[in-house]
Amino acid sequence: MRNSCGFSLIELMITIAIVGILASIALPSYVSYLARGKRAEAKQALLENALFLETHYTTRGFYSTAKGNSTAPTLPVTQAPRSGTANYTISASVSNTGYSLTATAVNSMASDACGNFTLNQTGTQGVSGSLGVADCWNR
Repeated sequence: MRNSCGFSLIELMITIAIVGILASIALPSYVSYLARGKRAEAKQALLENALFLETHYTTRGFYSTAKGNSTAPTLPVTQAPRSGTANYTISASVSNTGYSLTATAVNSMASDACGNFTLNQTGTQGVSGSLGVADCWNR
């Protein structure tokens, strides 16, 4: 009787097929998980900037840098994540009585189904992508 060491070609091919099936199931889930994390960073940046603008309004009585103009104060968070390659860039449009913050998807998130996130002084949340506000803001 002959002792054999190692794997046969069929055993190896079955193992590769199993690993391939598992990878095809796990990879889309992982990519979706990463996108949710990047969206959460953008939402957090918008909320932090909204808090900053509300504090600015409380102390001065208007959202802009000076009464009667539409120049936004310098935002504390201008991209998400704060350092490294941006997935979202943050911008503001202000007046004396209101503001609109926008997180514009860039780089790896440019083709994301949620698109750009928006938030205004009334707390109204919005998205520009194909998914709805509830799907993007509440996840």
